[in-house]
Amino acid sequence: MTAIPITRTMPAGMVALVDMRRSLLLTARYRVLWVVLIFLLLTAAAFARIAWLGAGGSAPQARTVEEALLPPRGEIADRNGVPLARPFEAYALWFNPEAMGKGTPLVKSPEVVAARLARIFPDLDAGLVARQLASGKSGYLRRRVLPEEANLIHAIGEPALETPTEGDRQYPQGSMAAHILGYVAADGHGRVGMEAVLDQRLLDPALRGEAAALSMDVRVQGALEDELRRGMLMVNAVGAAGIVLDVDTGEVLALASLPEFDPNRIDAEGEQLMFNRVTNQVYELGSTFKPLTVAAAIDSGAVSDLSYRYSARPFPVGRYTIKDSHDLGESLTVPEMLIHSSNVVTAHVVDELGPDRLKRYMADLGMDERPYIELPARGFPIWASGDWPRLRAMTVGYGHGIAVTPLHLASAYAAMVNGGIWRPATLHKLAPGDVPKGRRVFKASTSARMNQLLRMITVYGTGRKADAKGYRVGGKTGSAEKPGKGGYQRSTLVSTFAAAFPMDNPRYVIVAMLDEPKGTIASSYQRTAAWNAAPIVGRLVPRIGPILGVRPDDRRDVDLTDLDPLVGGGEG
Repeated sequence: MTAIPITRTMPAGMVALVDMRRSLLLTARYRVLWVVLIFLLLTAAAFARIAWLGAGGSAPQARTVEEALLPPRGEIADRNGVPLARPFEAYALWFNPEAMGKGTPLVKSPEVVAARLARIFPDLDAGLVARQLASGKSGYLRRRVLPEEANLIHAIGEPALETPTEGDRQYPQGSMAAHILGYVAADGHGRVGMEAVLDQRLLDPALRGEAAALSMDVRVQGALEDELRRGMLMVNAVGAAGIVLDVDTGEVLALASLPEFDPNRIDAEGEQLMFNRVTNQVYELGSTFKPLTVAAAIDSGAVSDLSYRYSARPFPVGRYTIKDSHDLGESLTVPEMLIHSSNVVTAHVVDELGPDRLKRYMADLGMDERPYIELPARGFPIWASGDWPRLRAMTVGYGHGIAVTPLHLASAYAAMVNGGIWRPATLHKLAPGDVPKGRRVFKASTSARMNQLLRMITVYGTGRKADAKGYRVGGKTGSAEKPGKGGYQRSTLVSTFAAAFPMDNPRYVIVAMLDEPKGTIASSYQRTAAWNAAPIVGRLVPRIGPILGVRPDDRRDVDLTDLDPLVGGGEG
């Protein structure tokens, strides 16, 4: 019997269901495989990233967080870390006419709102503000508002008066050192002073967290400004300038130009006062050049015998006659010339030295170039090119026919007293290893002799009012007529005293200058530097000496026994 196979036929619907199931399983497997592959790729990328970071990379997220915590602009501090400029969040007063939507921008009338604002800010022009409010144009009503003032603004009840916070720059010392610091403009960049010089460094996220240290000492700066202002007011001068310089490093401990401006509030008046008399204005600084001329003559060998007597009678040179302000007798030695500030004898010394050598020494002292300092405003000296005729050299020898800045003079005096090395001035705080080598201008022996002569001037001569007891001050006066229409103006002087201390081991140079001083009771009706600029230094040195580590000592002084101990004054 033959078996008959039985064939089971599945319904069509069930076949379709099986195929669908197989397709879904296959798709799921592929998806799992893709997930695994993606996971493996991400893991590999993560490990690669970790390895790269470990090899010296940086995490962007960490850098972003750090930047968020940093101020928008770095701080500036003095050499001891006292803040001079720092960022802070400030309120502003902004008019937003769309604060309440379209229609009337204010609840009250513009006149009433302006009057309320004028009660908060008495210097506000209520009429001008009312017109701005009535115009419906958005804009600042005031750039800087104190927190308590912001609360009073909100109390007015006008939604259109907004007080947004903005990054601002604060100068906690007020107007002090304004010509050193400059200011930050509305675009966030520095202007005029070290704010401009350090602009990129102060904005660099990598450096913002550390204050930029300047060479200045805020205590010395305050004393210099105070004494200059006092001296300026006592003789009704139109301006004043001063600098305190470290003779061994070129660091500027203080620099002041008066009248000053307030970097916290830049207005039209402030902009007019930004001109820096120390670094940007050139002057004929008169008899303060005589020690430099003597130093050049001694250094070159043109003057070797300080006891030699030169004629002090009027000195005809071509069609011009060199004279002194008053009769100083028949003849003078070089020490006597410095004590009495004789133009005639200085001219004789220049004749011995020669124009070419004098010009070379002046150039070595930087007198033919803009002053060396970081500030952008640096005046170009009035310097005659080519060969100097005999007469020009003579007048340059006593500070006429050449115009330089007070900073030029300070750097030259530093070279004269520090052993003979000229160095550029700087407003950066220097580490000991960063002090520039400079260039030798005078022999060390010349410098030592000049220290004697400068000290002698304050003991016996025109600098006596600068002789602060115990501080061994040395220096020279200079009173020069200002040039104007038709020649020199006898009624307008620039009075200067250039000094150093202590002269037995000079550490600091001071230059104090008054622009157009008047004869007053305070100056015994005299306009010359002996009566107005020298006393400024005499008051300043005792204030800053102890701060700078120089204490008064009556037991020490410069040995003057080999110089003629002459006594007698003259006007420098």
